[in-house]
This record gives sequence, structure tokens and C-alpha cells, in this order.
Amino acid sequence: MALCKNEMQNCMQLPSAWLMRWLEAVRPGSRVLDVACGEGRHTSLMLMKGYRVTAVDRDLSFVRPLAGFPGLTLEKRDLESGPWPWGEGAFDAVLVTNYLHRPHFPDYFRTLAPGGLFIMETFTEVNTRIWGRPRNPDHYLLTGELLKLTPEGARVVAYEEGLTENRLGVARIVWMKPGDEAPMAVGLGTR
Repeated sequence: MALCKNEMQNCMQLPSAWLMRWLEAVRPGSRVLDVACGEGRHTSLMLMKGYRVTAVDRDLSFVRPLAGFPGLTLEKRDLESGPWPWGEGAFDAVLVTNYLHRPHFPDYFRTLAPGGLFIMETFTEVNTRIWGRPRNPDHYLLTGELLKLTPEGARVVAYEEGLTENRLGVARIVWMKPGDEAPMAVGLGTR
């Protein structure tokens, strides 16, 4: 099933440069979980690149035009209430952007298959000081906090924290779940 141009434009804003850089390390056809998928900018990109995507959010209205696209599973869930719904090794990659729920970090780790990548980019307190958002301290990271949230046993591949070209305060991390299937090293990309 092909998406018409208007449907794709409605679902896709500019993807995160961080995601685009690290997605190169995830094989096409891999199972990817897009947590709090929002308007679907990353879900759309990953589908176009041949990934099998489970897109989850408590409001799926923005990604509904993608329903029926091969390789896509849409799940309407409030991940902050109830148990984590996915089992051990269910995904080859987990993507989290502009979302923070600290209790999920052990779940992210368990959900990854050996050799799987966790890719995250979200707001820091710096963004709140500059732009006034997010207001709730539960929704932004403190300096260095993202490294501290990394589960024991995860292998950090890349980390950065600071201002984007648009002066947004963010922290970004990529970590891998070790295992027999894990590569010795992950390519650092060209960006």
C-alpha cells in the first residue's frame, strides 16, 4: 500500500537529526518501537526505510492516516498507567523523542533484543529556562541525568547534551543491549 503525498506530509515533520544519524546502525526490516510517536514524523521515516514499526501513543489521531501501511502496528496506550506491555527482546530498536517517563528505562532495556539500540532525544532544564517549556520537572532532564538513567549493563555508544541549531536544550543518547548478537562496534555515521 502506497501513501499519497498529502497523507505523508500530514504525518511527517522534520525528523530528528540524531535519529537519522543513528538509524543507519539499525538494519532495515528490524522491529522498532516508536514510544510516544506523536505526529508520526519518525514512524513515517522508518516505514519508508523498510522497518517494521510499532508506533504507540495515547492519542493516535495524527498517525491514523498511516493505518494499514505494511509493517506498521499502531497501539493506543497510556504508557504511564499499567504494566509495560512488551516482553523481553521484543524489539531491535527503541526510539524515544520529546518524551520522558523515568520509570520506563529498565523496561526499554528489557524490551531490546541483544545487540538492540536505544535512541533517545528529549528536553533538558535548559530548554525550560530559555523557552519556558516543558514546565513540569517530570518532563525534562537535569544536567547529566540521562547518563544516570542508563540501565546497568547497557553499553553507551553516544551521548551529547546542549543546544540544537534551533536553540532547543536537549540531551541525546544511544545505548546498546549487549549479547551474543551484539556487534563489536556501531558505525558512528557520517554526520
